[in-house]
Amino acid sequence: MKRILTFGLFVTLFVILVIAIIDMPTMPTTDAPAYNDSIDYYLENALDETGATNIIAAILADYRGFDTLGETIVLFTSIVAVASVLRTTKKEKKEDNKDA
Repeated sequence: MKRILTFGLFVTLFVILVIAIIDMPTMPTTDAPAYNDSIDYYLENALDETGATNIIAAILADYRGFDTLGETIVLFTSIVAVASVLRTTKKEKKEDNKDA
């Protein structure tokens, strides 16, 4: 019974995903949520305002600098947390050698 419910849930989610993909617009139109005035602004003014020839680099470094810095801090913090959890101390190594 549990397998049938799990399979039914996955099939339902798959159907919802397929319907959502079919409903997506194929060409960028003005009514698409991802297309707005900021795209035009970046394309027209990125070179003049930032001096960067790469628009993606200009957006990440200049327009969204604080956001990128925040993401970098979160990534660094998670790496430090994982490293501190996985690190073994010298006392634990000595105790492991005594047991052997």
